[in-house]
Amino acid sequence: MGAREVVVVGAGISGVACARELRSAGVDVRLLDRGRRPGGRMASRRFDGRPADIGASYLTVSDDDFAAVVEQWRAAGLARPWTDTFTALTPGAEPESKQGPVRWGTPGGIRTLIEALADGLDVVPGHEVGRVARGRDGALEVDGEPARAVVLAMPDPQAARLLDPAAHASAHTALDVEFEPVLALTATYAGRCWRDLPHGAFVNDDPALSWIADDGRRRGDEAPVLVAHSTPRLAARHLDDPAAAGPELVEALGRLVGATQHPEQAHVHRWSLARPARGREHATYLLTDDLLGVCGDAWSARPRVEGAWLSGRDLGRELVRRIG
Repeated sequence: MGAREVVVVGAGISGVACARELRSAGVDVRLLDRGRRPGGRMASRRFDGRPADIGASYLTVSDDDFAAVVEQWRAAGLARPWTDTFTALTPGAEPESKQGPVRWGTPGGIRTLIEALADGLDVVPGHEVGRVARGRDGALEVDGEPARAVVLAMPDPQAARLLDPAAHASAHTALDVEFEPVLALTATYAGRCWRDLPHGAFVNDDPALSWIADDGRRRGDEAPVLVAHSTPRLAARHLDDPAAAGPELVEALGRLVGATQHPEQAHVHRWSLARPARGREHATYLLTDDLLGVCGDAWSARPRVEGAWLSGRDLGRELVRRIG
């Protein structure tokens, strides 16, 4: 790590978008991530060789610049229009069809989008940063190593833990958005044994589940796989032992979709900081005078994949302007 480099911590979509903007302008940038592969909460996991999306469920498009990126993914076969219609499920009521913007899915898993966006960047996987502070000369340091600028592309609570509150009091105070936990259940069945959703379902007023995705329809291979997200309240009860929530999640899923079989395989993944409890209306990133930046999906009026990309893109552009 060199003092002339910008260091981006976190290789989710906002961190990669920021690093891409810097690299395109000729700025030296290194991307550090504690995971083995880029992606962050845009995560896919393989079950019997097939990827299932266990983090972000889909993406929508409204910004022209983001639309151009999505078109590149589509042209490369990485993304495909999925659906504009989901079902609303409310216990004790008839299912209701809900239309909205086109949601995009990914044939190879949503992580492949981040890996494509990170192509050509200097990404260091398996690197867990412990501290961001100021050195004796006042310059930014990442674990004691100097950096030209530092970007924390991650949820507010994680970013706050990395900062020295005395050195970055104002930034530490600004990181005030709480994040909700979610457990993601991936259920693999012997066959498609549930009533038609048709693609996914928002779940209302259920104590266990808030969202169900037909991963076979999302991927386009019709595999008998459902991915369901828990309510934050249920997740909070099982953060220490997420697998213990499996039976309750499987029961709720079968009840809501009318499954006639028990899944052959059920896996529970814990997201301690899954989604921001609120967004921000008037700022798409944080940047201090000494070039400490923070970006991510909480820096958006509507937290979502596109908002996270815009946050990283905007912060990258401002860093390019300030660095010159």
